[in-house]
Amino acid sequence: MEKVEQLERQSRGNGQAHTVANSAPSAMNDRAAQLNQRYRRNKTRRQLVAEQLYGASQYQLMRVKFKKHRVAMVSLYLLGIFYFVAIFAEFMVPYATAQRFEEAIYASPTKIHLFDADGKLTAPFFFSTKSKVDPATFRYAPALIEGAAVNRLKFFTKSEPYTLLGLIPMNRRLYTVEGNQPVFFLGADHLGRDLLSRIIYASRVSLFVGFGGVIITFFLGILLGGISGFLGGVVDVVIQRLIELLMSIPQIPLWLALSAAIPSEWTGIQTYFAITLVLSLVGWTGLARVVRGKILSLREEDYVTAARISSASNMAIIFRHLLPGITSYLVVHVTISIPFMILGETTLSFLGLGMRPPDVSWGTLLQQAQDVVVITNYPWLLLPAVFVVAAVILFNFIGDGVRDAADPYTH
Repeated sequence: MEKVEQLERQSRGNGQAHTVANSAPSAMNDRAAQLNQRYRRNKTRRQLVAEQLYGASQYQLMRVKFKKHRVAMVSLYLLGIFYFVAIFAEFMVPYATAQRFEEAIYASPTKIHLFDADGKLTAPFFFSTKSKVDPATFRYAPALIEGAAVNRLKFFTKSEPYTLLGLIPMNRRLYTVEGNQPVFFLGADHLGRDLLSRIIYASRVSLFVGFGGVIITFFLGILLGGISGFLGGVVDVVIQRLIELLMSIPQIPLWLALSAAIPSEWTGIQTYFAITLVLSLVGWTGLARVVRGKILSLREEDYVTAARISSASNMAIIFRHLLPGITSYLVVHVTISIPFMILGETTLSFLGLGMRPPDVSWGTLLQQAQDVVVITNYPWLLLPAVFVVAAVILFNFIGDGVRDAADPYTH
């Protein structure tokens, strides 16, 4: 009997080994088939993309190359969030730029709590505080009010009626406070005004001044640079001497001189357009010189000669035949010029020669950061500078991506 049982166990072991030996090649074959199928799909996809790119236009090639630049794509999405928040500022924040809270002078950023006394997760809330002068340091510090009430944050709730962009009547905001205490995510200034609300409203001026300035700079640079390079002669000499005159004047003193001519009684909108014009009158010279040089190298090409023989006008030759040849450079120049416009507006407003209170821009908000003592005690007043740096860096990353995509045939 023992021999019979031993033989049965041996036969069962041989059967299991045979099953394992058969299943291993089967699993390998299935895996190989999956990899082969995936390779064929990828190969087919690559062939389709190659066929599409073979007949693609310059713009389509630039778009494909730009999408491969991950840093530029992330920067584009983040910058899109900046502009989205700036456009819908009334919905994003509950307080106006001039709304004051006398008990919140130099209030520090509000401490938000997510857990109650029992350690359970709950809706965001904070305790009521009041700014008081510390007799030891003579600085404002938040102090809990006796019997401090709990204030809760509510999202997408009804509020007082307002008009979005001055056109659309609405009565809901992104967040509101259920209680009498205001919330200051980034702190408050010397008049008890919410710094986050003021930064978001100020971004409308600081972010969009770049577009206005670049449009005027783009027009002047292309027009005068194209005429100078195509016509040559006396016209070229006059335009180039004008460019050299403007470029020889230091930029900041020239900004100061032009900004000082802005009447102090002008409204915020008038001052905004005046600053845009000031930045544009100074910023077109570099683009004009580059456009002139590129048109000088293109105007002797055969297709330009053919356009002349066909009696095309000078302006038609410049705008229809020559400028399309330098489109990639122009696109790159636009993306790189916008941050310089933002920095220009911030500089002028910071020096008191641009936007003036009560109008807000990132530069006017930074005026409070000129006192070292204030910054030492209330460092959150420097936060507008973080937004300036972030916007400039994002534009520069996008400019790098556009520069790489402008010549999609390079590897």
